[in-house]
Amino acid sequence: MKTLIPFLYLCFYLSYSGTAESQPSGNSKPNILFIMADDHTKQAIGCYGSRLSKLNPTPTIDRLASQGIQFDNVFCSNAICTPSRASIITGQYSQTNGVLDLNGSIGPDKQFLPKEMKKAGYETAMIGKWHLKKEPATFDYYCVLPGQGLYHNPIFNIRGSKPWPKNTITKKDQHSSDAITDISLHWLKNERDKSKPFFLMHHFKAPHDMFEYAKRYESYLEDVHIPEPESLFSVPAGSAGSKDLGSGLSKNHNPWQLPQKLGVSDDIPEPEYTRLSYQKYLKAYLRCVKGIDDNIARLLSYLKDSNQLDNTIIIYTSDQGFFLGEHNLIDKRWMYEEAMGMPFIVYAPGMIKNNFKNNCLINNTDFAPTLLEIAGLKKTPNYMQGKSFYKALSNQQKPDEWRTVTYYRYWMHMAHKLAVPAHFGIRSESHKLIFFYGRKYGRRGGKPTPISWEFYDLDKDPKEMKNEYKNPEYKEIIKRLKTQLLEIRKDLNEEDKKYPEIQKIIENNWDQILD
Repeated sequence: MKTLIPFLYLCFYLSYSGTAESQPSGNSKPNILFIMADDHTKQAIGCYGSRLSKLNPTPTIDRLASQGIQFDNVFCSNAICTPSRASIITGQYSQTNGVLDLNGSIGPDKQFLPKEMKKAGYETAMIGKWHLKKEPATFDYYCVLPGQGLYHNPIFNIRGSKPWPKNTITKKDQHSSDAITDISLHWLKNERDKSKPFFLMHHFKAPHDMFEYAKRYESYLEDVHIPEPESLFSVPAGSAGSKDLGSGLSKNHNPWQLPQKLGVSDDIPEPEYTRLSYQKYLKAYLRCVKGIDDNIARLLSYLKDSNQLDNTIIIYTSDQGFFLGEHNLIDKRWMYEEAMGMPFIVYAPGMIKNNFKNNCLINNTDFAPTLLEIAGLKKTPNYMQGKSFYKALSNQQKPDEWRTVTYYRYWMHMAHKLAVPAHFGIRSESHKLIFFYGRKYGRRGGKPTPISWEFYDLDKDPKEMKNEYKNPEYKEIIKRLKTQLLEIRKDLNEEDKKYPEIQKIIENNWDQILD
């Protein structure tokens, strides 16, 4: 039997139940519940200790972290929904999986994670926000929102007799977070093959804009003053920072017009206008987060009542981070910490040291390899570019060959009135280097933006308030990071050979003289 039980699962039961003989009958592998929200940034999760933690926005998620492991240095490779989800499902970076922006899709031939999970003996399900356009046919079961989906009275695509995506059901008089959880609970209780362990990807739509919460949360935080970020009145600090780039909450910095959409009158003077916009924005956002946290509690309650909680590994994450007024910004896309960073929490009772925190540099291409090793597959498929951080789950030291930098690229350019220029860069444990090349790729046109470099010392300036690119003190560090950036772009198939205009910009501006 020992040959059938992965090391992770064996450690889990020996420590939790005392002996292997006390294991419950049935599956020899743990169930895996992968919960992902949309745009749920770390600042809005209590255990990450931000200015919002005192509001206690996520007590259920915090309990998972307190009894498990909290990863503090997890990043996406592109802070936009479709590319991030594509990297999670394939274990690949954007140019390799072909999803560069919101127009990309992942067909059944590239739905690698569920395909490999099935090989490992798991029954697979995808419920909630999919956002990869093609039918998630590789999963044994799916019930997914079409596109972005609706917050209220949501429609779902299901498998049926008609061609994709014509088979649908509607959850009338329900909020999407409640409906998605109802569907997952129904599948867990009534639909799945209980002779197999399950791998369930439970994906909330919330708290994506426009932050439509369930009616029962209307009074939540109503009389509470939400703490403001230090940079609420500051646009990005670097040379690309400008009132003409990005979209925020102030009168002169909101081309997306979120304050107006939230009902803030243009007659209100500054700075009261920005402060009121922030309060309305955060309360709507956190009410959506409250709905997520409460519905996770419903999932945990079912697993506990059905005696499956001790046999289930639970992961909580988001597809990227989100700006909550920092740098006077909303949305994501930028390579700054608030957008690039991802929450990642793993709960496995009895196996993981309670309230342990990990600081390894991890990105979303690593999720699939790690999940596969949890499922018992010891070797990551060669076509995946990510690396398994399985050892970190049992509090082992990171391998000597683990990455020292993580790569990021935002391919879209000045899209959706959010005015974010195209850029790429790398982040190490203590520094960040960003190159704003400011062009759309391919034959897509669009107004170019200034070409510039930004560099941040994250130890001294964790909130990225001062661009140090022209500071001679950092000349050698920047030179080393540029070398690493060239190497990693080549290794990951992320160069611009297909886009000669961008490649020319890179070559002409790579060795900008430090003034």
